[in-house]
Amino acid sequence: MSEREEPMEFDEVREQAAAAVRDSDAESVYVGLVGDSVDDEYYFANDVDEDELQEMATRQLGMLARVLSEQSGASIDQVAQHAAETAKKMNLR
Repeated sequence: MSEREEPMEFDEVREQAAAAVRDSDAESVYVGLVGDSVDDEYYFANDVDEDELQEMATRQLGMLARVLSEQSGASIDQVAQHAAETAKKMNLR
């Protein structure tokens, strides 16, 4: 985590993420929208070759699991297990 004393507000995080997508040379991007008033939506894009894709996806999943674990108080294993169960229930294409 950064050296900020106060956590960033959601709007700050959203603006920072938008700037990173727009202005950086990021190799991989995942953006998700979850809410009661919208269908769950996601955008996942990678600018890596096929040999690097699994490693990039693994890094993204690891980062997301760590953040969710820290914010929810659940263990990383609990977050991963719940995510795997949820993914199986989703209508994946």
